[in-house]
Amino acid sequence: LASVQIFKKLMKNCKYFNIILGSLIYLCHRKLKKMLRQRKIDKKHQEELDKTLHRHEKDHFLGPFVGLNPEYMEMIIQFGMVTLFVASFPLAPLFALLNNIIEIRLDAKKFVTELRRPIAVRAKDIGIWYTLLRGLSKVAVIVNAFVISFTSDFIPRLVYQYMYSPDGTLHGFVNHTLSYFNVSHFQPGTEPTESMHLGYKVEVCRYKDYRDPPWSDTPYEFSRQFWAILAARLAFVIVFQVSQNQNLIKY
Repeated sequence: LASVQIFKKLMKNCKYFNIILGSLIYLCHRKLKKMLRQRKIDKKHQEELDKTLHRHEKDHFLGPFVGLNPEYMEMIIQFGMVTLFVASFPLAPLFALLNNIIEIRLDAKKFVTELRRPIAVRAKDIGIWYTLLRGLSKVAVIVNAFVISFTSDFIPRLVYQYMYSPDGTLHGFVNHTLSYFNVSHFQPGTEPTESMHLGYKVEVCRYKDYRDPPWSDTPYEFSRQFWAILAARLAFVIVFQVSQNQNLIKY
């Protein structure tokens, strides 16, 4: 209704809008011509000024050089994102490569045309940044080990395949990861609605966890499978960290 009313008003006062629109176009045209004229004058004045100024005097009008700390910090953050979370986002190195290809050209243009010429300082190496890179490399090994071990089914699949599978395959793995819950154990008012529309009465439901069934001596406690998988995950973290540290030492 509001759209119809607004459109009706626009159509009714169309001639007045044409007058206003024409006035706006005329004013914008005058303003644009004035801006172009002023820009041409400023450009001519700048060219005359450039002819009389030396190189170091021209550089004075550029932005000040504040050091390389922001550039180093940007690279450290990118390196941390790539190494710490590469297991959860494998495309991170590719995006980092594309970003660096573009960043090299942008930084080159910035240092050559937008900033004052920096004063050369002798440096043996990159200093404290090298220590930060080494620290990130060591932390990344631990983080990736925990990400692979605790956020995926890689370890549970191996444990099931070599310890619980009757034929050494992953057949039945999903059923193995589901625990039982007796619906009569719900708190009053939290139980599911009547399920007779399914054709049978629901007495037990399944959920993803490693817990003892309600008919066991320790209902809903962590099962032996849970502790076996937890031990395997921690063992994987240790083995992964030791192997990667050995590779770093060789490197």
